[in-house]
Amino acid sequence: MSTTTMKRRETQRDAIRGMSRQLMLSNSVVELCEEATPKQEDFLYKVLCQEIVHREHSRQARLLNRAKFPVLKSLDTYEFGAIRLPPSISKQELFDCEFMKNNTNLICFGPVGTGKTHLVIALGVHACSMGLKVRFFTVTELVLKLSEARKNGTLERLITDLKRQDVLILDEFGYVPIDKEGSQLLFRVISDSYESKSLLITTNLEFSKWGSIFTDGQMAAAMIDRLVHHGHLLVFEGQSYRMKHALMRQASGTAGESREQ
Repeated sequence: MSTTTMKRRETQRDAIRGMSRQLMLSNSVVELCEEATPKQEDFLYKVLCQEIVHREHSRQARLLNRAKFPVLKSLDTYEFGAIRLPPSISKQELFDCEFMKNNTNLICFGPVGTGKTHLVIALGVHACSMGLKVRFFTVTELVLKLSEARKNGTLERLITDLKRQDVLILDEFGYVPIDKEGSQLLFRVISDSYESKSLLITTNLEFSKWGSIFTDGQMAAAMIDRLVHHGHLLVFEGQSYRMKHALMRQASGTAGESREQ
């Protein structure tokens, strides 16, 4: 056996050893390589590689399913023209999702229809591909779930499930007023998440007005304090994407052209 062939087999055997550990197989798999022919060892290597890929795809599919995204979005098609990024994070750092691994928050502020929800969903989908556990909620949905869980005696179970997530996406923060009980429950989720996970929040409400939505100015201030301490504020500007591309506007324009002709 040539030196080149020996080195190739050693490298492949190291890979088999690593994949066996990853798949939680015993050392006997590597030991069998001592008795295997080169073709048999190549076949084993191929089988283990395919199993690793299959398990990774299955894991990502489970994470996406558990995230409960209303739709799946991609960063590939996202337009950044309407966003002002703060000096604390670049576009590439945003795409890499490293801020999530550092338990840093992302607050997306701006008018309705400027791409806030698209961005946080796309980032959440990418986080799932990286193996992170993500959950998506509208704030109204989450508050209802928390209130129902409290009434049913299952609040602690729900809170524990939320604590297990790496990333929580809270969409439409401040769109609908929340009563005192709901505000307290939401504050608990935010407080529990502080420095332990990343929160991705979309809102069209400036911080100074949060007190009017959560019925308690001090609680709103405490929420903001926890969110911005380790967080980046992205400001969305411009016209609503949905209004800009609305079929009614297009139809109106076409009708107008027809009348002119």
